[in-house]
Amino acid sequence: MNFKMTIAYDGSRYNGWQRQGNTNNTIQEKIESTLSKMFETEIEINGAGRTDAGVHAKGQVANFKIPAKIFKMVFHITDEAQYREKCTDFRDVLNSYLPQDIRIQNIMVAEERFHARLNAVGKHYCYQIDQREVAGIFDRKYVSRIEESLNVNNMKKAASYLIGEHDFKTFCANKKMKKSTVRTIHDIVIQNQQGLITIDFYGDGFLYNMIRIITGTLIEIGTGKRVPEEMQEILASRDRSKAGFLAEAKGLFLSEVYYQN
Repeated sequence: MNFKMTIAYDGSRYNGWQRQGNTNNTIQEKIESTLSKMFETEIEINGAGRTDAGVHAKGQVANFKIPAKIFKMVFHITDEAQYREKCTDFRDVLNSYLPQDIRIQNIMVAEERFHARLNAVGKHYCYQIDQREVAGIFDRKYVSRIEESLNVNNMKKAASYLIGEHDFKTFCANKKMKKSTVRTIHDIVIQNQQGLITIDFYGDGFLYNMIRIITGTLIEIGTGKRVPEEMQEILASRDRSKAGFLAEAKGLFLSEVYYQN
């Protein structure tokens, strides 16, 4: 049986999503180890995206497989009509074992061939910047505080040059990237809501650190260190050193992953 689940997590204390050989402090490892104990068999999950250390998620998606015989035995299933109800029970039991900063939003039975990463057609990320007169206290782990005043109109103009299909090698932190660095950004929406600036990125996929590097570049444009028109030259250069700084991880959220109906 193939299951699809949607996950929210506070990435503050984790070394990112992806399982690593030198630590068990990743989101993937926490969920895999919990599932494996529940069903007493090794279970591997496939995430839609590999969020970095300190990055959060509201709508990460993953899939995993469990032998049908084992799932039915653990949840005492005798009729297929019970699956929906048992998936809710499954979610609640799994959440009861996971740390409180990782929460499974829902679990459902998926098509046998469904793969969370390979079948994804788009992603939505959101970056949050604190520009309030007095820095926020209760959301300080989830926003990047920028003391210098940001010109949002200049940031919007600069962002407009990134819309469409481009080679985004400039904004990729992986210097040894061998695969294509061409991606499509459908939209970048920048809003200032009473001093909380949000930058929403919508695209078919994003390179390693791409959003955080773009955000750092937009911040430099917002503070006047660069002019909006420079974004065209930065993009065309295909040179990471031409772009801005790497924005903090804590302001970034994976908001949603899109699939074809």
